[in-house]
Amino acid sequence: MLRLTDFIIDCPDTMKLAAFYAEVTGRPVREGSDENWAGIKFGEIELAFTPVEDYRAPQWPDGEHPKQFHLDFEVDDIEAEQSRVLALGATLKRDEVGPNGYGFRVYTDPVGHPFCLCRNEGVVWTDQGLIWPNKAE
Repeated sequence: MLRLTDFIIDCPDTMKLAAFYAEVTGRPVREGSDENWAGIKFGEIELAFTPVEDYRAPQWPDGEHPKQFHLDFEVDDIEAEQSRVLALGATLKRDEVGPNGYGFRVYTDPVGHPFCLCRNEGVVWTDQGLIWPNKAE
């Protein structure tokens, strides 16, 4: 049996990057987090941050310093969420939102990791979570 328990992101300052993603996601930094390991719980999975000496930020889409990962966040209002993440220190890198308001935008966090805000047509937001459209139809 296998379960994903942690998604770990290398960074120069664990608490600063954890604070950024805590604001982005609206979830708290886990109690006991420090400069050696900081985390944000998402049910059974923790988004975790570990320090790396001589950290070198990815230069997306440059292949010499490629991205090590990226996160996608589905949003219900891409303009409002963009304003919020930019105010928190993100940088817009690419806009692929069409005239219908659907698509994605690529950003980098304060230390250069890319992430996307996505708005997919047909996704329904409920109190229990997202309902995705049937791709087979």
